[in-house]
Amino acid sequence: MRRSNARKKIKTTNGSQTMESVKFQARPSRSSHRSPNRTNSKSNLIYYTSIAFIIAFVCYVFVFSSKLRFSVKKKYGIVIDGGSTGTRIHVFEYEVRDGVGPVFDFGEKGLVSMRVNPGLSAYAEEPEMASESVAELVEFGKKSVPKEYWSETEIRLMATAGMRLLDLDVQEKILEVCRKVLRDSGFKFMNDWASVISGSDEGLYAWVIANYALGTLGSDPLQTTGIIELGGASAQVTFVSDEPMPHEYSRTIKFRNFTYKIYSHSLLQFGQNVAFDLLLESLVARGQDQAAQSVKLMDPCSPRGYTHNLRSLKLSPSSLADKNRFLSALYPSGNFSECRSASLSLLQKGKESCPYKSCYIGSTFMPKLQGKFLATENFFHTSKFFGLPPKAFLSDLMAAGKSFCEEDWSRLKSKYHSLQEEDLHRYCFSSAYILALLHDSLGIGLDDDRIGYANQVENIPLDWALGAFILQSTAESDKEHSGWFANMFRWEAIFLHLWIRRKDQSGSAASAKNLCTFCCLVPQVKDAILRRSEINCMDC
Repeated sequence: MRRSNARKKIKTTNGSQTMESVKFQARPSRSSHRSPNRTNSKSNLIYYTSIAFIIAFVCYVFVFSSKLRFSVKKKYGIVIDGGSTGTRIHVFEYEVRDGVGPVFDFGEKGLVSMRVNPGLSAYAEEPEMASESVAELVEFGKKSVPKEYWSETEIRLMATAGMRLLDLDVQEKILEVCRKVLRDSGFKFMNDWASVISGSDEGLYAWVIANYALGTLGSDPLQTTGIIELGGASAQVTFVSDEPMPHEYSRTIKFRNFTYKIYSHSLLQFGQNVAFDLLLESLVARGQDQAAQSVKLMDPCSPRGYTHNLRSLKLSPSSLADKNRFLSALYPSGNFSECRSASLSLLQKGKESCPYKSCYIGSTFMPKLQGKFLATENFFHTSKFFGLPPKAFLSDLMAAGKSFCEEDWSRLKSKYHSLQEEDLHRYCFSSAYILALLHDSLGIGLDDDRIGYANQVENIPLDWALGAFILQSTAESDKEHSGWFANMFRWEAIFLHLWIRRKDQSGSAASAKNLCTFCCLVPQVKDAILRRSEINCMDC
């Protein structure tokens, strides 16, 4: 991935122009016979001579000075993803090239990862226990990074939805335990590099890595692809939108010569695992309300013959004994349509208090979906489980989910004997929940081909931690390499001066199109022209 050199804006004033007009002494007797085009010809000669000189100078710098100026430096970076169900370390090996910036390799050579279970949020009752899992990850990092690089390798921990669900004081206790391990790791670390990131950040980072992998990061915003993630504790929706939106939902990032206005929001508690627990809890609450009535309580999201494992469910503490009693009395009915309806009711809870023109999910603002989308994480895992292709329609998932839900549990266990029962059990709910989320809530058609299911693109994992690393390392590279080339030769000032001078002489902005010759040669020229004139160099 290439990145233009950073540059400083140079203000030009009438008194600091780099070239002065050349004045010719002429005898009065012959001035009346001088052609008006002759002065223009002289000016044209000066103009094009200057341009030719600059081209020659650029060639000299690139050809003869590149070995002195441009160097390649190997670097490492570490990001620890504190997810809701597990904690994963990513160790990156990459290059930083002068004049280019970071060059990433997210293949087997440039990226190694390791995961430990459970997630950090599981240590809410015993925060000190989090140190063991983080220490195990740090040891993996030490084995992956040569010792001579440890002191300059940044290590960051970013926790997500599982931690966001905890009280702030509990979050801080767990983070402080992690910080102590990271401070003693031998890697470069600062206390604020271990934090709980917002859902908006998580979605934004996922969008960055997806479009990097697709080759659309650093190109026309309208050609980018949106991301819909379905994690364990939250769901993220992120895409470029041209609709006006409230400030808290809007994110702006700049990459290369493009600025992206992005909608990014996280739907906390709407991740697959937490949503399923909430649905079961709502069924239990209904059972408590109907305790006096002799009504059989149905569980439409569990196949017939299934028996609930009370230990695997995360019910709230209040009246836990009563809830367990009602949960054990739930009758699994395996009804896909009713499971989908129950999921939709969960997603639409609070919609009556929507303060915006329209709310697709609860009372959350969301503009109309624009462009193509990738559905990742549990969207992908569910689709893969049912053997569906990456571009399968929602109607295909609906048919597969319906068949699964209506099957007898004993047959399912026999057919999928390699899977743990808890994981197998959730596929009835997950298929119905995806339909309720994507079709019934977000309005994606059952046979809409603009959405695909993926967990990687061209062997690049669609993991938000990779997107975070891209943004952070490029920002750090910009600070370290402040654009010696742009600052030394002041491209913008030189070419803008020539353009302004040329425009003043000709009286027409059209002559500025001559500068398009340099658009592909020097990126700073394109920036200057696009920002300060009506000339379009996009087609150069």
